[in-house]
Amino acid sequence: MKDSLVTLIGGGGFLGRYVAQELFRSGARVRIAQPRPRDAWFLKTQGGLGQTQFAAAEVIHAESIARAVDGATHVVNLAGTFGANMAAVHVDGARNVAGAAKAAGAQALVHISALGADPASNSAYGRSKGEGEAAVRGAFPSATILRPSTLFGPEDQFVNRFAAMIGAGKFVPVLRAQARFQPAFVADVAQAVVAALADPAQHGGKAYDLGGPDVVTMGELQRWIAQTIGRDTQFIELPDAIGGLIAALPGTPITADQWRMLQHDNVVPEGAPGFAALGITPTPLAAVVPAWLVRFRRHGRFSRFGKAA
Repeated sequence: MKDSLVTLIGGGGFLGRYVAQELFRSGARVRIAQPRPRDAWFLKTQGGLGQTQFAAAEVIHAESIARAVDGATHVVNLAGTFGANMAAVHVDGARNVAGAAKAAGAQALVHISALGADPASNSAYGRSKGEGEAAVRGAFPSATILRPSTLFGPEDQFVNRFAAMIGAGKFVPVLRAQARFQPAFVADVAQAVVAALADPAQHGGKAYDLGGPDVVTMGELQRWIAQTIGRDTQFIELPDAIGGLIAALPGTPITADQWRMLQHDNVVPEGAPGFAALGITPTPLAAVVPAWLVRFRRHGRFSRFGKAA
């Protein structure tokens, strides 16, 4: 990857910053492309002199994407969203990126999809991600598609969100307590992106499902978080009838589409190629999460070895 020019679409986001750091370490030049480049300026200090560029671009605007990938040797599409614009971003936007990468003569394209992506999914998110994969294949057949599970990391909105809820109250309701997850460490997924970019002859045209080594239920995960931050929390597992009602109401922490996603386990299908095929050993939750969850303990790191609060 040394001296290559990688256009990293959405590089200032949660996963994007880790991909950028991996690319900097590889010696690549990185062009961060997103609607507000200033939101990614913190990455300037991560790379060497002249290693970072910025471009204003939105995947739904094909001309801006064409400018952002002009001259790039490699392209990564990290763009994703929830809500009304999912089809525009995940399908039309993905097609725009793939078409622009092909027109620019890029050697490799890595497209970030999601575990469970399926054009036949009953959730708009899963369906749009599946349709987006087809759009990418149509425009850039040798693209590598990565389907990560829910990501965890120091800045995540997954483990940290549950830890904040657990730390704030004695009683915590749990939706879909038996739903299974296979969370992936964000830094591992970033390594997977760079591995796929670096060897398009090996990984081009393939798809990889990326799940971590831990398969946990929603209930198990939240109890583990409580134990990790020293909280004696009482969990109330809500029946699906109540969970569905909550998801149908406006202003609640979960949308109807997210509720539909929770009806299916989010785990890597048996036999599907994943991290191992990319030469990566995934990181378990317990190896890294306690280091940053310590701030949710009642007295922070000073209560790290104390009794449950």
